[in-house]
Amino acid sequence: MAIVLSAVFALGLVYWFAVRERFLRWGASAADLVRVMPGDVAGAHPNHAATLAITIDARPEHIWPWLVQMGYRRGGLYSYDWLDRAFGFLDGPSADVILPAFQHLAVGDEIPVGRGPGFPVAAIVARQALVLAGESDGAAWVWQFGLYPVDDTRTRLVSRTTGRLPRTVKAWILIRILEPAAFIMTRRMLVGLKSRAEALCPQPLAKARDHAPRLATRERASVSGARTSGRAR
Repeated sequence: MAIVLSAVFALGLVYWFAVRERFLRWGASAADLVRVMPGDVAGAHPNHAATLAITIDARPEHIWPWLVQMGYRRGGLYSYDWLDRAFGFLDGPSADVILPAFQHLAVGDEIPVGRGPGFPVAAIVARQALVLAGESDGAAWVWQFGLYPVDDTRTRLVSRTTGRLPRTVKAWILIRILEPAAFIMTRRMLVGLKSRAEALCPQPLAKARDHAPRLATRERASVSGARTSGRAR
């Protein structure tokens, strides 16, 4: 019995100090973690927070339509559709195209997710930020997405969730159970958004990305050739 308890304790320590850190910060840089986002005020003083991020080879305006059309019987959630369908959050696959009918979203609207309450839109800054927030059963939560240009062809997509939960043993256990599940689904969602935005990215941007490494290689070769020619003289 003592051996079993020791093993459980050791696994708990590994999860808490190593695995859990990955769940809460996957893909996020130091800059992403300290970045001030529009929904931080609504989610002030949380006792749970997770920031996940990914770089997308597309501009914010080519990513934004996918965020706006999220939801049940809309664009979907871009995650593991079979799981979302199994739990009743979706009734079909996530969209692989931009849906013009769902490109209008405003504060006060609600993004439906099938079973259960939807995600109320608390703040929105076109092509920059989407903040979802709500309260239920004594808990307040914020889920926000931010688009931050890296350069002319790349964007950081940051997902941040924060929550103020009741300080009870039940709430503590519940969030520990939900953390891995939230990580798995949110990570897949970010990857799904990346693949969709890049697939439909305008050709000029795609060509620019493809040619950039070649141009850099040619420039280095030209400089090297010039140096070699100079030494020959």
